[in-house]
Amino acid sequence: MLNHGQVVRLIFGLKLRELRQERGLSPGELARICDVSVSYLNEIEKGKKYPKADKILSLSQALGVRYDQLTSLALPRRLEPIAELLNSKILKEFPLEMYGLEPARIIDLIANAPAKMNAFISTIFEIARNYEMRQEHLFLAALRSFQEMHDNYFEDLEQDVRAFVGSHQLATAAPFDLSQLERVLTQEYGYTLDRETLGQHPVATQARLRSVFQPKTKRLLMRPGLSRGQQAFVLGREVAFNYLKLTERPYVSSSTQVRTFEEVLNNFKASYFAGALLMEEESLLRDVKKVFGAKKWNPGLLLNLLTQYDVSPEMFMQRLTTLLPRHLGLQSLFFLRFDQRDAASPFELTKELHLARLHNPHGNELNEHYCRRWVSLRLMEEARALPVPDTAEAPVTVAGAQRSRYFGTDDEYLCFTLARAGTPTQPALSVTVGLRCDDNLRAQVRFLADPALHFRIVNETCERCPIPDCESRAAAPVEIERQAERAAFEAAVTALVQGNS
Repeated sequence: MLNHGQVVRLIFGLKLRELRQERGLSPGELARICDVSVSYLNEIEKGKKYPKADKILSLSQALGVRYDQLTSLALPRRLEPIAELLNSKILKEFPLEMYGLEPARIIDLIANAPAKMNAFISTIFEIARNYEMRQEHLFLAALRSFQEMHDNYFEDLEQDVRAFVGSHQLATAAPFDLSQLERVLTQEYGYTLDRETLGQHPVATQARLRSVFQPKTKRLLMRPGLSRGQQAFVLGREVAFNYLKLTERPYVSSSTQVRTFEEVLNNFKASYFAGALLMEEESLLRDVKKVFGAKKWNPGLLLNLLTQYDVSPEMFMQRLTTLLPRHLGLQSLFFLRFDQRDAASPFELTKELHLARLHNPHGNELNEHYCRRWVSLRLMEEARALPVPDTAEAPVTVAGAQRSRYFGTDDEYLCFTLARAGTPTQPALSVTVGLRCDDNLRAQVRFLADPALHFRIVNETCERCPIPDCESRAAAPVEIERQAERAAFEAAVTALVQGNS
């Protein structure tokens, strides 16, 4: 992360180089005038060093500018986007080191080609403004890239979980005993658990907040009526924040407010810890192999695991994305979560993760209609069509699998989906893990050859899909039509230029 001192040095160096070039002075000429070495001047211009007051005075006199003009953090107009970037929270908080990028290297890049970097940064900011990208979009995208770099498996966090279980002598048999986590939080970390207050708070009820942590009193508010799995995740995450000493953290579940990347990263670490704690690595892997070893696809086997571990569908599928690449070599994997506010609302892709550069299907902000041929959407509709349970907090959960091949390609994926829905006015969601159909998958999943396994040709969105006579189409292929019109126009122009018409 760039600190304030680095930003000050870089801006000073950029201004110095800009003024020197405007005056038509070479580095050697300016160095002689100010009685400094050329190498020292180069380090100043690259933002590696900041001169003392007497040298700043000498430089300002040589360049014909005021002392305070040279030391201010304001850059010339054409370099303003660079100043905006350097002074923004994004670059200051972005963990460059996590991606192997040294701050000094970024400084060199900007200093060596300020005009080109300025044009590039201006372009990025313009795209961000046009698509209403917010800071949290960048942070969440950076987190996904970090997960993809590590195939979404983090040995250090797995070891932390094993160490925690061993030091506290906890039982890990499924389903995980919640009283163990309550005891650690209250006795070791001084928490007070409150399962009533959130149910009486109008804003919390409207937003369906699962939990709120009040740091001053160490009081954890949990919404009444949470499932056992939801409670386990909340408690496990709180344990992780304390055990891993993650101080910069969100205090509200499902919060849309993202303050820093450190907060986003710590929230991920705590969530990962909770999932690994509630679904012990070796046990879950052994159980999943049994499902994969069946000759026929049986959705009941997947639902039985969900019941056995007593966790939410998303927790279960997220845990699979950590174990399958590492232990079964299934790196060609994606994870999707779709949400629908009620039966009349559009489907929204709210979470995604792509390993091995599998970037389809992916989210878009174009208000287009996602392909209804995906098992993710089909199962949500099927779940809504089933009888509604008597208890509002226990919606219907269904499981499904499908071989999905992208239209016009040989790209085929085996998709497992868990979908949950209540009444037509209640929210619905589905979570999907997709695995590329290759020789490794065929060796791992016996029922892949089951002729009864559902197979569909799929695409991304209806607006961009040329599949003829699609029975699931929710919108006309307007983008395909626009592309055809554009191609016809360009062909006509080319023919006109060549004199063929």
